[in-house]
Amino acid sequence: MKKTLHKPILAVGPFHPLQEEMEFFQLTVDGETVTDIDVRISYNHRGIEKLSETLQFDQIPFLVSRICGICSASHPLAYIQAVEEIAGVAVPERARYVRTIINELERIHSHLLWVGLGGHFIGYDTVFMWAWKYREPVLDLLEEITGNRNNYGNVRVGGCREDIPDEMVPKILKELDKVEKKTDMLTKAVLDDPVLHARLKGVGILSKNDAVSFAVTGPTARGSGVAIDVRRDDPYAAYGDLDWNVISQTEGDVFAKAVVRLLETFESIKMVREALKELPKGPIAVEVREIPPGEGCGHAEAPRGETFHYIRSDGGNRPTRHKVRAPSYVNVPSFKASCIGQHVADVTLTLAAVDPCYSCTERLAVVDGHSAVIHDYEALLQMSREKTARIKKEIGAPEFKLEDI
Repeated sequence: MKKTLHKPILAVGPFHPLQEEMEFFQLTVDGETVTDIDVRISYNHRGIEKLSETLQFDQIPFLVSRICGICSASHPLAYIQAVEEIAGVAVPERARYVRTIINELERIHSHLLWVGLGGHFIGYDTVFMWAWKYREPVLDLLEEITGNRNNYGNVRVGGCREDIPDEMVPKILKELDKVEKKTDMLTKAVLDDPVLHARLKGVGILSKNDAVSFAVTGPTARGSGVAIDVRRDDPYAAYGDLDWNVISQTEGDVFAKAVVRLLETFESIKMVREALKELPKGPIAVEVREIPPGEGCGHAEAPRGETFHYIRSDGGNRPTRHKVRAPSYVNVPSFKASCIGQHVADVTLTLAAVDPCYSCTERLAVVDGHSAVIHDYEALLQMSREKTARIKKEIGAPEFKLEDI
């Protein structure tokens, strides 16, 4: 009997340290080159949309903030804006600015988190440690303003729950100065490092045409030359009042996505400064007694991209339908375009480049047709780091150091 040859399969997920939600990627490999990828999502069903229908309108922000810890400001804001559209609520000016400040502080800490994880996966653990160190003061500010480092619960229908006291503004500005200085030094160190150029450029390319075809959003789209951003294209909160720029790159590779996130961090710092300077006087909320029958759709530019919340009301105190679309839902399928043809050592980095939501439990193995393990997760991580070390040796680059930062 003729023996059937099985192509090796590389299974990433459904549990992986870079994924806060369970998703599964089955890679078909030829040697060490990826020839196909099967993307499977929705391993974790928490029933948030159905749970939402059992809660009162003012309780739901606390639920949807748990959709994603890194997007726990943008999901509630998108939901709130959908409800406010139904109710025809005019939000106080001060509330619009407070909402903007919270969301941009979240973007800063999210982007620094991503940069740190990216450094870890290519063997630059110093980048990981310093990026996360710079992120800490931002989380401290969010905790002081809202009471929580994540899952802030600061928005409500009609405004905000907690104000930013005027006496706190100097402290926020002082901390932003520190974060900007350190992030600037980190950015220059990363962008000037020849090893990172060699390691990240040309890796995991998502072309502009593919970005449009897969309808990707956020830094994933902007890194491929698709300069879309809800904050500019359909302004909400106070974004239409502020002076800032949409950051985009044309290359579409992992390096371009890193550049977008690093430069967006500075734009966020600029926006928070301006919003604090122009912070209007007055109340932070208006009373909303009831939500009339109707439909509303709210969206916000989360750190990963555009998130949608659709709400339908029958005039009661609970929604009759709540639909959520998070940015990873459209970004994740783009791996079908960016991973095929890549070296195995580059795949985990390519997957991480879109900053998808996954679980923090790692289970990863490569098996052949007889279920024999070829590589486990640690081996694949080591392959990525060995490639970085090999590039260092080939170009004679000095060791990457950040002791002076």
